[in-house]
Amino acid sequence: MEKVANRSHLRQLLLWLLLIIELLLFLSACSADTPTRKILQDGNRVRLQTNDPDKMVIDNGLVEVTIENPSGYLTGIKYKGVDNVLESGNKNHNKGYWDIVWDNDAIDKIATKHVKVITQTDDTVELSFTKTWNFATDHGHSVPLNIDKRFIVRRGVPGLYMYGIFERREDFPDAHMYQIRIAFKLNEDKFRFMAVSNTRQGIVPREEDRDKTRSQILDFKEAVVLTNPSNPRLRGEVDDKYQYSSENKDNKLHGWISDHDAVGFWVITPSDDFRTGGPHKQDLTSHVGPTSLSMFVSTHYTGTEIDTEYKKGEPWKKVFGPVLIHLNSASSANDYRKALWNDAKRQLSKEIEMWPYNFTGSKDFPHAENRGEVNGQLIVRDRYIYKGLKRARSAFVGLAAPGAAGSWQTEGKGYQFWTQTDLHGRFNIKNVRPGDYNLYAWVHGFIGNYKLHLNITIQPGNKISLGTLIYDPPRNGPTLWEIGIPDRTAAEFFIPEPDPSLVNSICFHDADKFRQYGLWDRYSDIYRHGDLVYTVGVSNYSKDWFFAHVPRTVGDNVTRPTTWQIKFNLKYVNTRGNYTLQLALASASYAEVQVRFNKPDSIRPYFTTERIGYDNAVARHGIHGLYRLYSINVDGNRFREGDNTIFLTQARAQGKFNAVMYDYIRLEGPTV
Repeated sequence: MEKVANRSHLRQLLLWLLLIIELLLFLSACSADTPTRKILQDGNRVRLQTNDPDKMVIDNGLVEVTIENPSGYLTGIKYKGVDNVLESGNKNHNKGYWDIVWDNDAIDKIATKHVKVITQTDDTVELSFTKTWNFATDHGHSVPLNIDKRFIVRRGVPGLYMYGIFERREDFPDAHMYQIRIAFKLNEDKFRFMAVSNTRQGIVPREEDRDKTRSQILDFKEAVVLTNPSNPRLRGEVDDKYQYSSENKDNKLHGWISDHDAVGFWVITPSDDFRTGGPHKQDLTSHVGPTSLSMFVSTHYTGTEIDTEYKKGEPWKKVFGPVLIHLNSASSANDYRKALWNDAKRQLSKEIEMWPYNFTGSKDFPHAENRGEVNGQLIVRDRYIYKGLKRARSAFVGLAAPGAAGSWQTEGKGYQFWTQTDLHGRFNIKNVRPGDYNLYAWVHGFIGNYKLHLNITIQPGNKISLGTLIYDPPRNGPTLWEIGIPDRTAAEFFIPEPDPSLVNSICFHDADKFRQYGLWDRYSDIYRHGDLVYTVGVSNYSKDWFFAHVPRTVGDNVTRPTTWQIKFNLKYVNTRGNYTLQLALASASYAEVQVRFNKPDSIRPYFTTERIGYDNAVARHGIHGLYRLYSINVDGNRFREGDNTIFLTQARAQGKFNAVMYDYIRLEGPTV
């Protein structure tokens, strides 16, 4: 009996050994091509349900996505125990939708008329919702565009990808398109915690808290102070959606957390090549609603200087996106907010690695093999600072539509591709769409804009090496003195503490201090007995140079121009020589800077910018808007040996937001 039992045990061991070997062989065969998550969820294929003619439902076992047919409105996202992360109480056109602000500030939510299945496999479902613009029926009623809204759900991905293909044919009438975006209105009873960056996170008010019975409007309708919010802890705080803006280069991840379910909703943008205005263009992210946005085109922080005009006779087509709407969950027993945010950041990293996506079904979105790249090295030559050449470290280098140097800031129709140089000034711009471009750059620590005077044509799969490029920044003579850092922002200057009764606690971090409300009013408080006076060699620009040159408030809705003084001493003056005042602005909004040398009362200024700017960056809590540089030639006889004063007058004072922000000021002596 003992021998029989031993043989029985031996057979069982051999059987288990064979099963283990077969399992290992199976996993080995799969591992080369199939992620582990996909193997484990192999049963959760992507399914498309079309039995209800009024909606299309895509389910991958992780999320269930519902899209209204044929409008293309996103009406439902079911995830975990949440039946719909979108606000079910809203109408279908106000849950998840594209919209365009066009002529006369009309808003078109671009409802579509047809749906087509582009891809339907166990791994991927892609749907296309389209509308072809018709002059006879649509002129004056909807934006003159052919619309193609795409939705993709993939196996093993807890979320959905969205992108749009918009086209204007040559015979379409003129139109302005000031804003193009996707908006998501989330379940207000669940999503109260907002996160837009590592430092800007927190509980925000409900939409109803911004009502006039619960809040007080401040200097503009977007900004309110909460007087009787539903959450008493928020009483006395300021809320303004512009406090949550980010630059394009940083606007890659933001969203919301439901504390009820430990569930996160995130907008992930792995690339910004389809956005307008370059890497430093600022735009909205998430804000009270709860609302999350994927912004593609806007006039925020640029005003109408950005090109949003589309002319008859000029055909145009552009793909916006894809972006990923990512859902995640965590154990509520842990620090789930941190866990959800960190998981979303990890997902962003994965999406960046996968860009450009290879699973899209549109020929208008080229995959990696059909794109090109450009590489080279950027060197700076400034003989008044360095005897030789200096490597342009951490410079921003990009490809954008052909134009003048710096035109990328206001380019609003094409694609832009940007990168930063390494410590040696080397750059490699990858995954560039085929097309014609100019190469642009700017270098931290140096004024001006670089442009390579050579058109660059990208063809599928090609690699272009530009070799070593030399940038000669604007310079006419040696530096006599300087104020600030040439970085295109006013961040290095004095940013005051906010009025303690007008604080947003989400912006408490030092990096976000400039986003606090009402800082413009602090100028009149701090300089109540006279305007700013800066003495070269004595003053410190981080303490003594106010971040924004604003009017003085002297009463209710009464403002006056302000004149700042720069005092300096010259031991020797070449009266026959030419001096240069380099005046770099980080922002301008309905402003005019007048410059006078030693004669404050002269009727005509020596130089004026005239009226400039629409970026409204001060009111919208930005630390910069559009960059401008003025190289002002000054006759030597305007100076004298000994003490001198330059008077900078911001002459426009129709309102408190007529303002400029300075980036950098430098006085250069005559050429040596």
